[in-house]
Amino acid sequence: MDLKVMLSTFGMIFLAELGDKTQLATFCFAAEEESRIAVFLGSAGALVVTSFLAVICGSLVCRAVPGNYVRMGAGGLFLILGLWMLLFPAK
Repeated sequence: MDLKVMLSTFGMIFLAELGDKTQLATFCFAAEEESRIAVFLGSAGALVVTSFLAVICGSLVCRAVPGNYVRMGAGGLFLILGLWMLLFPAK
């Protein structure tokens, strides 16, 4: 296992998840429910499954499309979505 890849992935995902909708939803569930361990296990399980799907899909896409095209496409999509959010804010 490549420790550098694991730690950089952990750091990026940890920072990206701070304050996002998933964390806020988990916060609300934990505030409402008595069984906080059930909320934690449900939330952690969902993150594990979605991460698993992302790894599988990413590995399949990279077999068909060169990695630099995937990075350029992802970067372009982030730029387009960011501009969309700036130009057309939610009401």
